[in-house]
Amino acid sequence: MKALFKVERINFKTIHELPNSWMAQNYIDLLEIMDYGDPCELPPEELKEMCLMSLTDNEPEDAAKIVLEYVFENRLTKGQIDNISNEMLEEKIWEEYADLSLHENFFNVNQLLYQAYNGKFPHPQAIKFQVRLTAKDNNAFSIFKTSPEATIIRLLVTGMPKNTLIYRLFEEQVEGEEFKDAEHIIWQFKIEYVNDKEVLVDIISSEYWFHDFKYIKDFEGETFSDVIGTTSEGTGI
Repeated sequence: MKALFKVERINFKTIHELPNSWMAQNYIDLLEIMDYGDPCELPPEELKEMCLMSLTDNEPEDAAKIVLEYVFENRLTKGQIDNISNEMLEEKIWEEYADLSLHENFFNVNQLLYQAYNGKFPHPQAIKFQVRLTAKDNNAFSIFKTSPEATIIRLLVTGMPKNTLIYRLFEEQVEGEEFKDAEHIIWQFKIEYVNDKEVLVDIISSEYWFHDFKYIKDFEGETFSDVIGTTSEGTGI
């Protein structure tokens, strides 16, 4: 089933840190890994600063290894971590690494290291934007109950240039029955129902994927959900 929507871009901005990416417990865990006394005795407002200071007691590559090992645990081998800890001093790993499912976490790792080392790591940039979707059919929004990320991306690319990166790299998935990579392209999203014919969608993703959308005006487009997909309620922003 396909559904037709009017799409209006409400706002579009660059962000350098993802919501809720680092919590107090994460800072405590890292401080314990770095043998900092008893971090639980620190006031909550000092945890981040002390974590950043403790990281800078190490060489940048070694600090990167500490954070990578903590975030990815058994998902990366020691050899991979050794290579990435060096590469990420020069490269935007959250855009360039082959496994898209790791991109959001790479962004979070880089963001923490960028703050700790005052810019020695690449400047992390993501984008946050909101669109209003208006439908003539009251039942149109049920299409987002299955594979919502895939359905959202298919709709957004209809208003973007044909040479936009998502379409060039994933044309078969965009037009096909299953868009497996969609959930790794959209990092966070939230759908807010305004009324029967209107919703607001908040999206956070890498600038790498959606920088073209900054220049898009209102448009109408069709979309459809995966034939084989997962049901999702979205994530908070």
